[in-house]
Amino acid sequence: MKRLLFAMLVFPFLMSCSSGNDSSEKNIAVVDKYIQSVENMDYKTMETLLADDYQGYGPSFNDSVGKEQAIESWKYNVQNLYKKIEYKKEQHAPVFISKGPNKGDWVSSWAELFITYKSGETVTIWANTTYKVENGKITKSYTFYNEADAFRQLGFVFIHPDDL
Repeated sequence: MKRLLFAMLVFPFLMSCSSGNDSSEKNIAVVDKYIQSVENMDYKTMETLLADDYQGYGPSFNDSVGKEQAIESWKYNVQNLYKKIEYKKEQHAPVFISKGPNKGDWVSSWAELFITYKSGETVTIWANTTYKVENGKITKSYTFYNEADAFRQLGFVFIHPDDL
């Protein structure tokens, strides 16, 4: 419920920042192609869509990777972890930020993800990634999803240290 309320409060702000420029559709196409490469587990295409100075953040506060780390991580995940990733109920919204360190054209993408692991286990998560796109390349991204919910679906049990 808190997440729904948060989304309802943030969405009007994002829409007020919406970009009306011609690059919006091109930027959405770049993000769509990137998402297709994730679903196809095609890290070679991912590499062509990330700028050399790409920085990715999330889902945890201190998580960050550059382009090389992102591609290596995807290679590992494709070879060892994921069997299938499907984006469902996917939506994109172009956003233009006019000032500050994140000034530029962004695409906010949210989806329901179905992930099947090589073990056969599955999880379903809500995920939001916001991509900064410049000159046909993704230069920055922020990804948010509930890691604890994914772990819970995989059978992990969380116990507070005080309860041990």
